Amino acid sequence: MLSDTTLTAILDTTLGVVFTWLGWKTYKILWKYTPYSYPNARINAMEAKLLSEQRLGELAESRTLQNLIVNLEDTDYKNFMGSATTVDELERALERSLASTYLLMEDILPDRVSGFFRLLLEEWDVRNIASVVKAKKRGEPAVDYVLEIGTIVPRVRAMAEAKTMEEILVILEGTPYEEPYQKLLLDEISLTDFETWLYRIYYSKLLDYALSRKDEEERLILGEFVRTKIDITNIITLLRGKAAGLPGEEIRKSLVPGGTLKLDSALNVEDLGMALAELDSTKYGPVIRSVREEAEKDVSAVRDALEDYLLQRVGELTKFYPLSIATALSYILRKEREMRRLRALIRLVASGFSPERIKAIIGGGLAP
Repeated sequence: MLSDTTLTAILDTTLGVVFTWLGWKTYKILWKYTPYSYPNARINAMEAKLLSEQRLGELAESRTLQNLIVNLEDTDYKNFMGSATTVDELERALERSLASTYLLMEDILPDRVSGFFRLLLEEWDVRNIASVVKAKKRGEPAVDYVLEIGTIVPRVRAMAEAKTMEEILVILEGTPYEEPYQKLLLDEISLTDFETWLYRIYYSKLLDYALSRKDEEERLILGEFVRTKIDITNIITLLRGKAAGLPGEEIRKSLVPGGTLKLDSALNVEDLGMALAELDSTKYGPVIRSVREEAEKDVSAVRDALEDYLLQRVGELTKFYPLSIATALSYILRKEREMRRLRALIRLVASGFSPERIKAIIGGGLAP
């Protein structure tokens, strides 16, 4: 029979183990969820300031660019507009606003995921580098193609002002883009291959970051987000290639690895209509089917529909994981969608389109 002393020792040891386990579980929960409380609350407040359908409809009634500028003064874009008076200046204001949103997310989110938003900014690095190099190749003023958003804007400006193509190689030295540009300079790859290489670098970094997260929920959310973006990129590349009459093997060279789709059957068909039909059996089939008629005329209709799908999917993830990075991703996607619609609205107003026509074009419930 155990003595009282022995029983007490066993009980103390058991209680110690239990409290240690409870302490560890409590710490894990606090580590996992508490860091999202403040940023999510702040993001929820920011979401309330996104332009409503009614507000966008009111902006569509501006009729002149000057009136539109005045009507934007009661929005958050006012802080980035400065003395903007032209379409180009207003678009740059939108870019600065979006860049500030990415940087804010990097600043307020937990350190273990905040770097993802810095990586997202690198998509504009890729766009800028590709646009500048293309402009240089065509002999056009490259500075006109520089977007004021990204992580290496000063380098991009220097590239645009470079007097020779060789000078650009020096500017890109030490970046991941140095090797593909060197290959381009030596005529070892085409301009299309160069651009594809840039995007492969970008998406590889995104996917590596997403899959390296220790927390299972963060890894799942970021992984699905990145893979869906890769799928969208590959679908649009495929459809544009088919619309241009390119053979499947030529299109394949421009696809980005890491997505979920196998596009072999769609690559081997003869035209755009057949490619759309092949995509009907994929998980994106219902989305593509909903814009099939428009897609036959303009592939961008598929891109818009798929981006809306991604926004919807991330919105669903926020419901499953309310205290997670999904909330920030959802806001970013909504902000990007708002910026795209505002850019279209600005151009349409400047071109003299009627308010009714503008509402119909930018869509989203604005049409009468």
